[in-house]
Amino acid sequence: MIPMPQIISITNLTKPIEQPAQVGYCDSFLCKLRGLMFRKRLALNEGLLLVEKRDSRLDTSIHMFFVPFDLAVFWINSEMAVVDKVIAKSWHPAYFPKADAKFTLEIHPDRFGDYEIGDKVEFKNV
Repeated sequence: MIPMPQIISITNLTKPIEQPAQVGYCDSFLCKLRGLMFRKRLALNEGLLLVEKRDSRLDTSIHMFFVPFDLAVFWINSEMAVVDKVIAKSWHPAYFPKADAKFTLEIHPDRFGDYEIGDKVEFKNV
């Protein structure tokens, strides 16, 4: 059984948003392996932050196999800046960020406008 990840809030320091994303902080191998696969749906205020050890395009790439819904995906580097974003389509083989990133934020697609490339963000415990 995979333990539930700690919930954190992701505040946009560049452009304040009314409801910052509150997501699971996912830094273990098993948590990242499972990701959002096999879930039936994703609520507007749910998601995951996948955490890698270093900035990398390859390590932060994702696939959408077994994810039956689209996602808003944001890549954030170790300087806490958004470096890329995309609407990831269900069952798509792979997405890679345009620049090195350490964090991959996966949230509801209706939240795509919450964070823009170049925005600075901050993680806070909930």
